[in-house]
Amino acid sequence: MQLHLTDHQRSLQKAASAAERPRVLDSPTREFVNTRVDVDSHPPSSMRPSYFPLALCASLLCLCWSYTLRSSVSWVVSSKDVDVEDADLSEEVAPALLVDGAGLWKANVLGDRLETPGLGEQVEPESEEAAQLSSRLFSYPVEKVKKSGSSSSPPPHQETARTARYIAHYSDWGHLATISTQDKIRGLPFGNILSVSDGPQDNSTGVIYFYVTPMDNTVTDLKNNPYASLTFSEAEGDFCRQMVYDPEDPRCARLTLTGKMVEVAPEELAFAKEAMFSRHPVMAKWPVGHKWFFMKMDLIQVWLQDWIGGISIIPLEDYFKATPF
Repeated sequence: MQLHLTDHQRSLQKAASAAERPRVLDSPTREFVNTRVDVDSHPPSSMRPSYFPLALCASLLCLCWSYTLRSSVSWVVSSKDVDVEDADLSEEVAPALLVDGAGLWKANVLGDRLETPGLGEQVEPESEEAAQLSSRLFSYPVEKVKKSGSSSSPPPHQETARTARYIAHYSDWGHLATISTQDKIRGLPFGNILSVSDGPQDNSTGVIYFYVTPMDNTVTDLKNNPYASLTFSEAEGDFCRQMVYDPEDPRCARLTLTGKMVEVAPEELAFAKEAMFSRHPVMAKWPVGHKWFFMKMDLIQVWLQDWIGGISIIPLEDYFKATPF
């Protein structure tokens, strides 16, 4: 059944539709009027402020509040910390710090308990006193030792003997390669990082001294075969970084000393001790129960690469006559 609307009814419908649409004022601001706002209900979702990111951040902060990031080993401490010279790090106080590797290196990383990898067991975190003790065992105030290489610039690369002495003197550590006695790699090369010194900062000898323990695999190797090679890189200092030289760039000099490792004779012990402890003061507090002793390298060959175009084999006489200063 069709409904026929009169002209009067059609006009009434048009008027009602026009009344429901918002009117726009003919003004520069073009403000809307007759916009319907329900004051008894919440505003539309597009007008609501988003609180979700704030709530998420607050939740994360609450979770992080209960965690502690801490390392049990620190290589540099500030002068406000306890001076290692005044600390009691004797064998009686720290009998197991260097014996039990897990005890030395475990740290309270996240949370109050730590699960030992591979063992599936949880161990209690070390106490605050033990953490401070193990931290100071391998730390010392930085102002007690001059920064290596800070007192002079590298010699010209043409002066190969002097460059070799410069690198040997201003290096605090090197990579020592031995012939391994370990079961799985017996007879193969084995490398290890060792702290070294050729004398106090103001007295370079060119002779490399070491302070080692029989508990080290490297020392075990040397007892079987005393010959080794010690490699230094100028990348240890600031020169290569300032010149933007990659450590493998020939202009970033590297030095390899090859020789026989021998125990320091009694008449030379006083100088060896001064050489090592003046450059590495924390060594004086290492537990005596590990039977630390001094070694040095009797040189056989001095190998140097400090520029593009090949390497230099420096005669021992020229090496010992040169000076790094």
